[in-house]
Amino acid sequence: MIRLWVPLFILGVWSVMAIIGPALPITPNHIDLTQILTTPSATAWLGYDDIGRSIGDRLIVGARTSFLVAFSVVFIASIVGSCLGIIGAYWGGWVDHLLIRIIDIFLAFPGILLAIALAGAMGPGIENVVLALACVGWVGYARLARSQVLAIKEADHVTAARALGASSGRIMFRHLLPLLSAPLIIELSFGVASIVIAEAGLSFLGLGVQPPDASWGSMIRDGTRYMLVAPHVVIAPGVALMLVVFAINVLGDWMRDWLDVKSLTRER
Repeated sequence: MIRLWVPLFILGVWSVMAIIGPALPITPNHIDLTQILTTPSATAWLGYDDIGRSIGDRLIVGARTSFLVAFSVVFIASIVGSCLGIIGAYWGGWVDHLLIRIIDIFLAFPGILLAIALAGAMGPGIENVVLALACVGWVGYARLARSQVLAIKEADHVTAARALGASSGRIMFRHLLPLLSAPLIIELSFGVASIVIAEAGLSFLGLGVQPPDASWGSMIRDGTRYMLVAPHVVIAPGVALMLVVFAINVLGDWMRDWLDVKSLTRER
C-alpha cells in the first residue's frame, strides 16, 4: 500500500510550484538558440525545448496553469452543481424534472468532446477553458447532490425543522448541505484530477493557454515532433502530469475510505 505521505508530498510540490512560481527567478520564455533540444545537465536539470527554452522553468509555469484551472473549475462547478441538485431534489415536481432533462442533455454528449466544442466556440485562452470545463463539470455534482438529498430530505431532523417553520433555504443549506459534505469532498478530489487531464488535453489541441504561456499539454504537443531525438522534451511534462493525477487519485481513495462511516463501523 502506498504511504499517504507520497501523494501529499507530490501535491505539496505541485502547490508550491503553482503558488510561488511567479516569485522565482525563472525565465520560461527566454530563447537561447545555442541550447536547442539540449539534454538535461547539471546546469539545466530538465534540458531545453525545440527553441531553446528551459523545460524546468516552463514546467513550473505549467504547474501554475493546471493548478489555477483545476481549482477554478472545481470551485465553480461544485457550487453551481450542488446548489442546482439540492434545489431540484428538495422542491421536486417540475423543477426536478427540468433539472433532470438538462442533465440528460449534457450527458448525451461525451464530456471532453463538449468541452472541446465549447472551447472552440469561445476561442482559446485560459478563461475560456475554465468556463468550458465548468459548463461540463457541474453535471456530476448536481447528480450527486440530487441523489443524496432525495435520500435524506424526509429524515426526522428535516421534518422537525419544517414543522418548526424553518424556511426552505435554511433547510436546504443548513440541514441538508452539511450531510452532503463527505460525498461532495470525495467528488471534488476526483474532479481536480479529471480537470487537470482535461486542461492538458485542451492545451494539447491548441484550445487552452496560448504561446508563449506554458501548459503541460502544450509542452507535450510541442515535444511530440522530437520524441526520437529528444525524448526529454515530452518526458518531463508527461511525468509531471502523471504524478499529479496519480497523487490526487490516491488521496481521493484515502479520503473516501476515511469518510466512509459504514466501513469504520464494520472495522469497530
